[in-house]
Amino acid sequence: MIDLFESCMLGGTVSLKNRIVMAPMTRTRTSDGDVPNAMMASYYAQRASTGLIVSEAVDVAQSSNGYAMTPGIYTEAQRQGWRLVADQVHRHGGTIFAQLWHVGRMAHPSLLPNGEAPWGVSDKRADSEVFAHDADGKLGHIPAGTPRQLGTCLLYTSPSPRD
Repeated sequence: MIDLFESCMLGGTVSLKNRIVMAPMTRTRTSDGDVPNAMMASYYAQRASTGLIVSEAVDVAQSSNGYAMTPGIYTEAQRQGWRLVADQVHRHGGTIFAQLWHVGRMAHPSLLPNGEAPWGVSDKRADSEVFAHDADGKLGHIPAGTPRQLGTCLLYTSPSPRD
């Protein structure tokens, strides 16, 4: 029988001190510029006894932001904020992975650069609401934007090290 508190290897390269994984939870607690902060570092460090922490969703680009006050990783300030978080988790003996995020058509123009429309696989608007700033600057639930349909793109796959 497998013991939940037994250490294990993840993918043959990452040693976990136990088999407990903290699932990602969007918390909307960033500071200006969607930068991870000391409060977030403390929150994750307090959970470092798990085998693995999967961070809250992390915006990969300014155009991927779908909700107010969610952390990004596309600016130097944001990367330094995540360095603070990771350092605190590691200091407490934990392991943390980032959950990368692009919300696609769920974004609202008020969260995107220059109020542009979000990207989606179609131009069909989501029948849903997002947590964002309204016209008066208050946070609340507002309808998602009408997306710009993505065009054809090429998927680049780097050569295998064996090639």
